[in-house]
Amino acid sequence: MAKLKITYKKSAIGYAQDQKDTVAALGLKKLGASVVHDDTPAIRGMIHKVQHLVEVEELVE
Repeated sequence: MAKLKITYKKSAIGYAQDQKDTVAALGLKKLGASVVHDDTPAIRGMIHKVQHLVEVEELVE
């Protein structure tokens, strides 16, 4: 299964609470932090919701 590297690039301050909750649910705590998740429809949906706050890379295995 493909992997996605998600990096927190822009602060969620000033954005709706549901977007802040989505960033936290992805496992991102501080600006510049990165996490790796499996490429699933649920994760893709979360990324789409906060695409203006994060940067996504597809990792090749």
